[in-house]
Amino acid sequence: MNKNQREDKYQSVIDFIRDTFGSSGFIPLHEPSFLGNEKKYVNEAIDSTFVSSVGKFVDQFERMFAKFTGAKYAIAVVNGTAALEVSLKLVDVGEGSEVITQPLTFIATCNAISYCGAKPVFVDVDRDTMGLSPVSLLNFLKEQTEQKKGRCYNKITGKKIAAVVPVHTFGHPCRINEIASICSQYNIALVEDAAESLGSYYKGQHTGTFGNVSAFSFNGNKTITTGGGGMIITDDHKLAKLAKHITTTAKIPHKWEYRHDQIGYNYRLPNLNAALGCAQMESLKTILNHKRALAIRYENFFTNQSLSFFKETDEEQANYWLNAVVLKDKQERDDFLRATNEAGVMTRPIWQLMTKLEMFKSCQITDLSHSHWLEERVVNIPSGVRL
Repeated sequence: MNKNQREDKYQSVIDFIRDTFGSSGFIPLHEPSFLGNEKKYVNEAIDSTFVSSVGKFVDQFERMFAKFTGAKYAIAVVNGTAALEVSLKLVDVGEGSEVITQPLTFIATCNAISYCGAKPVFVDVDRDTMGLSPVSLLNFLKEQTEQKKGRCYNKITGKKIAAVVPVHTFGHPCRINEIASICSQYNIALVEDAAESLGSYYKGQHTGTFGNVSAFSFNGNKTITTGGGGMIITDDHKLAKLAKHITTTAKIPHKWEYRHDQIGYNYRLPNLNAALGCAQMESLKTILNHKRALAIRYENFFTNQSLSFFKETDEEQANYWLNAVVLKDKQERDDFLRATNEAGVMTRPIWQLMTKLEMFKSCQITDLSHSHWLEERVVNIPSGVRL
C-alpha cells in the first residue's frame, strides 16, 4: 500500500467518526455525559452543608452501586487507585510480598501494588480479551512456585505471592472464573482491577464479584464519573467493615474523642462527588445502551476495512468503555495515530508495557508474546456516549 492509499483509508475512517459523532470540530477520546439530576443533587449537597466525606449521597451511592453489581458491600473512596491500594491491603499484601498481574495495563495497577510495599510479577494476557491469561498464570504457578504452610511462595525469590490482580481491559472481561479457580487452588487472594468495567459481565456475572475484593474507578473519562472517585466491592462482611474503617482514618466512633486504632487513610469519597455518582447511576443503563449502539456501528463499519474492531467474546458482555481497533503492525498503528490526531480526531495507543518502565524493569516475567503483539497494534478510538 502506497502513501496515498493509506491516507485515503485513514480519511474514510475519520469521515466515519465525524459522521458518527456529528461534529466537524475536535472529537475527544471520551467525554463525560450528564443526562439527568447531576446539578440538582450537587446543589442539594451544597445546601445541606455536608460536602466532605459524610452525607446522604455517599451512603446512597454505595447502595446503588452494590445493587447494580450484585455485590453485598460497596465502599466509596477518592479514586480508583486508592480503591485498588486498599483492596490489596485488605488481603494482606504488604512489604516484601509479590503480586501477579499483567504488563498490559494502566500505571495505576502497578502503582497500587508498589504503595503496599509489594513487587509485581508479570504474566501474559490473552489476545482476544487483553486481560490476564489463565494459561500463562497457571504455567507460572506450576513452574515457579511452591506451597509452604498453606501459602504460595516464589521458588526463585522466596517471597510470598499474596495476590493475583487481573485487569478487565477497556471494559472487556478477562477469563475471570478460570483465574478465580486457579487462585483458589493455589491459596492466593484474587483482587480484580475492575476500574474500567462497570456494566461488564462474564457469563452473566458482573465483573468485580469473582474475587475476594475489587476496585472500580470514576475518573472523568470513565463510563460514569464522580469527577474523581473509586469504589471497593466485596461480599466479605469483615473486609467491608475494615475497608470503611481504614479509609476513614481508622477513627474509633465517639461523640467527641479522636482515637485511632491503626494506620488509616483519608480516602473516603466526598458527598459532593457522591451526589454526581448517584445521578450518574440513575442514567447508567442509558449510557451503556448508547455505548453498545456505538460499538455495533463501529463493528459494522470496520467489517469492510483492513483494520479490525476489537469486540467482545461469546462469554462476555462488555461495556465498551473504550473502543479499540487492531492495526496490522506498529508502522500502520503509528500512521493511523498520526493521521487521526492531525485531523482533530483523538486516538491513543494502548499503554506502554509496564515491563518497559524503569521502575518495573527488574520484575520477574513470563513469556509476554501476546502483550507485546497487542502493544504494537491496538489503538483506542472515540468512545463517548453522544451519538
